[in-house]
Amino acid sequence: MKKRIIEVVCRNQYKIVLIIMFMIIGTGGVLAQENGTPQVLPRPDFHFPGNVGRTYLESDPPQFPQPAKAPKGAPNIVLILLDDAGFGQFSTFGGGVPSPTMDNLAAEGLRFNRFHTTALCSPTRASLITGRNHHSASFAGITEVATGYEGYTCILPKSCGTVGEVLSQNGYTTAWIGKNHNTPPWELSSAGPFDHWANGLGFDYFYGFNSGDMNHWNPVLFENRNLVPASSDPNYYMTTDLADHAISWMQKTKSIAPDKPFFLYVAPGATHAPHHAPADWIAKFKGKFDMGWDRYREEAFERQKKLGVIPASTKLTPRPESLPAWESLNADQKKLYAHMMEVFAAYGAFCDDQMGRIIRAVKELPDADNTMIVYIAGDNGASAEGGIEGSVNEMLFFNGFPEKWQDNLKVIDELGGPKHYNHFTSAWAWAMNTPFQWTKQVSSHFGGTRNPMIIDWPERIKDKGGLRNQFMHVIDIVPTIYEVCGITPPTELNGIKQKPIEGTSFAYTFPKDSTQAKGHHKVQYFEMGCTRGLYSNGWMASATAFVPWNPNRESFDPDKQKWELYNIDEDFSQANDLAVKQPEKLRQLQDLWWVEAAKYNVLPLDWRGSIRMNSELMGRPTLVGDRKTMTYYDGTNGLPDAAAPSMLNKSWTITADIELNNASENGVIITHGGMQAGYGLYLRDGKPTFVYNYLALDRTSIVATEALPKGKHKLIVDFRYDGGGMGKGGTITITDSGKKIGSGRLEKTVPVQFSIIEGIDVGKDGGSPVDWTYKMPFKFSGKIEKVTIDLGVDTKKPEPIQSVKTGKRKS
Repeated sequence: MKKRIIEVVCRNQYKIVLIIMFMIIGTGGVLAQENGTPQVLPRPDFHFPGNVGRTYLESDPPQFPQPAKAPKGAPNIVLILLDDAGFGQFSTFGGGVPSPTMDNLAAEGLRFNRFHTTALCSPTRASLITGRNHHSASFAGITEVATGYEGYTCILPKSCGTVGEVLSQNGYTTAWIGKNHNTPPWELSSAGPFDHWANGLGFDYFYGFNSGDMNHWNPVLFENRNLVPASSDPNYYMTTDLADHAISWMQKTKSIAPDKPFFLYVAPGATHAPHHAPADWIAKFKGKFDMGWDRYREEAFERQKKLGVIPASTKLTPRPESLPAWESLNADQKKLYAHMMEVFAAYGAFCDDQMGRIIRAVKELPDADNTMIVYIAGDNGASAEGGIEGSVNEMLFFNGFPEKWQDNLKVIDELGGPKHYNHFTSAWAWAMNTPFQWTKQVSSHFGGTRNPMIIDWPERIKDKGGLRNQFMHVIDIVPTIYEVCGITPPTELNGIKQKPIEGTSFAYTFPKDSTQAKGHHKVQYFEMGCTRGLYSNGWMASATAFVPWNPNRESFDPDKQKWELYNIDEDFSQANDLAVKQPEKLRQLQDLWWVEAAKYNVLPLDWRGSIRMNSELMGRPTLVGDRKTMTYYDGTNGLPDAAAPSMLNKSWTITADIELNNASENGVIITHGGMQAGYGLYLRDGKPTFVYNYLALDRTSIVATEALPKGKHKLIVDFRYDGGGMGKGGTITITDSGKKIGSGRLEKTVPVQFSIIEGIDVGKDGGSPVDWTYKMPFKFSGKIEKVTIDLGVDTKKPEPIQSVKTGKRKS
């Protein structure tokens, strides 16, 4: 009997333990919650809480697991982030580029005049979507200059979950429209992996481009993970397309699930190079900038004071000595540079106009008043990457080559159109950042880091047209979103322990009586390419490194950097350097910078310039790996440059196995790159043609002596590199099934990178053309069995033949 009692008790204890376990599992989401949302995501799997008998007749009524619901009253959120825009660029903050959309939002909501970014795009964007500092999120620079240190890999850590992922798991629908510059380039092919694409980062829908910039006339776009076919609309323009998709997604989402809030992140890519704009918009600005950059700064400065977006006591900082005075230019230079600014103004104004279409669609929604719109004018200051003389091809800058204004003047009437990747001069970029010093890339001074921000939220913001001047940083956006949505940042997300949110919510600034509230963000470090800064309780220590308009870096010693000191509570524009007067305060901030640097993975400092664009030299991962032979098939389109074989600074051979239906076939066999730089192999009226685009400065075309007859062919283009360094020349030989049919010489080759945005296309040319003599997509009319690329194959250097047509076509 005693044994029987023990067995019963043990069985009952086991049942009790099971009941307790099920209670813990079933309520895990509740036990781990704070303020109504779970700290561990995703929520536990569903376990039926009722009694289960032998059949459903003996069981409690069934219950379904319910989808996650956003906290009651959680707002819709629209987050707009422009690109490469300065504090003094748009009219809302005193600039010369009209921005009626921003004006309207500012009149209804709040303006923020002490909001800061990181001085560069990928880093700012990583911070924007995670709430962590850019080195914490492994984005010390843009993805194309990643190196193998923890803060520099440009691989977003799983411990830095995105706002898209967190909101999605808390009942929001989420979309990302436009620029994604937060996926490692070597992961951007159709082979993936896809966990760092926008969808993999927690966004339900993506429509946009996966690179730092994009051709607005002939973009390479993706919808989720699928390459978008090129538009056949002769009037196509990317910003309009992006706005169309943002509106469509938003309206569709709200019509299907009207009670479900949405998060819409729109990053149009404007006003980053290329400065593309519709011709009729460019015409609106004719003559508007003939006053030049010096006078523009003065006029914008006066407008800023009148608008109240800068204090009346602010000083206008002087022009750097390395930038020319407007009056020192000749008439042709003034003509060219003024028009470059006209194109840029049209670019920005049209972008604001298209963002206005999105905002108007938001305002028509039933719950429009409960929609928080955050409009940030720039992920950094205006860009000086056009150089002192302006640019018609930014890849020249990234390959370390300057341009000459005399060459750019020749194509002045084509600027803004599809033939050029144009960018205005560094002095105009400096002017766009009025009243501050420096530009994009310079994190030590506000010309690189201070950007206008406007927030409109009718249900919560009642101080219409108000101004807030508390110090804020881009890492503060995510915690602000979480607070206003009633969401607790998860400590664990998808099985990964999360880094703490490093930003500070600024929702405290929304009430009317918060104008004079003390700022909550007390300390913030800055670093970009060894430009350094440290903000602490109203003080700013700043150290410059290299001028941003020169991509070539010399030897550098961070211990010999000159540091400046500013009391920015009294000196809004960093005009009064107090380093000599208060050396102890400066020393304190310098020491604190190193503490913050060690804390957030800023070290080791790296000052190298354009050489970091070369993936091979940096040892970045590649799908090519150690392979010397790659085979591609017809239909391989949009293969990004980072996933393609490097054709730079070495010998190579392209072998195309093709079949022709007749002797006059046409079309692209393979291209790599596009209008900026690259090569192409195609047939025109049956004749093989190889064209090499040397950074749009010239295009060397080598045409075969005869057309290929009907039937199968093994067409080979062989390049023998001269060697002896980077960017050297070499000899091209074209053969057909072993017979030499053409040859020629390339005197120079691209040393660092063909293109940021365009890689390999087989069978047709997507994106932009390598050669302007054919019309896109120039689809191959025959059959392509395969195209094989061999790297570093050594053969006897061929002898040139006299009958081959060779020549250079100016871009």
